[in-house]
Amino acid sequence: MKKVILRAVLGLPVGIAIGHVITVLISLMNGEGSYFACAPQFVELIGDEAIAVAVQTLLCGIMGMAFAGASLVWESEKLSIVAQTGICFGIYAAVLLPIAYFANWMEHSVVGVLSYIAIFVGVFVITWITQYFAWRVRIKEINASLNK
Repeated sequence: MKKVILRAVLGLPVGIAIGHVITVLISLMNGEGSYFACAPQFVELIGDEAIAVAVQTLLCGIMGMAFAGASLVWESEKLSIVAQTGICFGIYAAVLLPIAYFANWMEHSVVGVLSYIAIFVGVFVITWITQYFAWRVRIKEINASLNK
């Protein structure tokens, strides 16, 4: 439990930083010279831009905490890779999707939600495959050095 708490505490500023970088990138791509700290619909929902930014910052921190804490699942030797994948996917989805919906990061329609879920699944799969092959290379290197 100590590891989960420590990892989560460290994930708070990382989540905030990643959230900020994403707003900068979105603004550079779609802002036409303007900076959008939040989705305009989220600002409208909250009623105050500064409070909306503060709430979004908190939400990004919560996501960072959850993702960092959940990352410990990958270190469990008691779980199969399938179980680790399923648990992490479930935790990540349970945290990200409601936050994304509330913060208006996705369109509030069936198509918008399904599109966001598809993007989430795609990013998860690409990340998983990348990590899998990176670890496979590392394991081969370790085995080669042990066989010398």
